[in-house]
Amino acid sequence: MLVLALETSTPQTSIALGSEQGVVASAVVSWGRGHSEVTVPAIERLLAWSEIDLDQLGGVAVGLGPGLFTGLRVGISTAKGLAQVLRLPMVGLGSLDVLAYSVRYARERICAVLDAKRGEVFWSFYRSVPGGVTRETEPSVGPPERLAAELEASPEETLLVGGGALMHRRVLERDASGVDFASTANAFPLAVWLLELAIPRFHREETSSPHGIVPLYLRKSDAEINWDRRARSA
Repeated sequence: MLVLALETSTPQTSIALGSEQGVVASAVVSWGRGHSEVTVPAIERLLAWSEIDLDQLGGVAVGLGPGLFTGLRVGISTAKGLAQVLRLPMVGLGSLDVLAYSVRYARERICAVLDAKRGEVFWSFYRSVPGGVTRETEPSVGPPERLAAELEASPEETLLVGGGALMHRRVLERDASGVDFASTANAFPLAVWLLELAIPRFHREETSSPHGIVPLYLRKSDAEINWDRRARSA
């Protein structure tokens, strides 16, 4: 089964194509034009380079967030549109779960951390298990000082992974002992990791229809916040 995976919860647009036999092709576009201008052309080029037609796809996987609102909307709507047109099953996975999977061989407790803008981060804690990771806490959003307090309160060694951890490294390591940071190569959740996590779910038929794919938003968008402020002032 050929699966197309799409992850757009961060400033990166990450796409991968592959099966249980491995990755056929992948592409990452960072910090350039917006997701809306990059996503569809990147998919088209990836398929063309791989000499694969859309009708050869057997499923579509997508990152659900938490993450940047615009990126999530573009990525999820694109994935759902493809699945609807081609009548394909879908798998949606949390972006923090995908990020934590990138360091699945860590012996320490894992904390996946993504930049949430507005001086905040998204995070969740994980444990390594055979074949991957298991999430111990629900995704949270808040200032890095709040995460730092959680780290300080725990005696466990913790591996922090993700761009949010690297951005706020001074805050997160200031008062906590036993904290380590993963490489910059693991700064963002990548579609190749999403693909690897999703393929077994397709084979077990643990899939959703496009209508069952819902983004994970942990807070209101900037537009909603500005609307609420105007409404209160009025």
